[in-house]
Amino acid sequence: MSVTSHVEELRRKHEALAGKVEAAQRAPGSEGLEVTELKKQKLKLKEEIERLVNA
Repeated sequence: MSVTSHVEELRRKHEALAGKVEAAQRAPGSEGLEVTELKKQKLKLKEEIERLVNA
């Protein structure tokens, strides 16, 4: 897998997580812990994307 395709896959995962975070924040019974965990995963992906792009 090339770096470009890997970055694109990470970006797709990041966007999917963004949608999950938004949905979880809107859900009346969602737990803050779930939202926090999703945000952490999203941040890790963002950091990995930036590391690969700037390498």
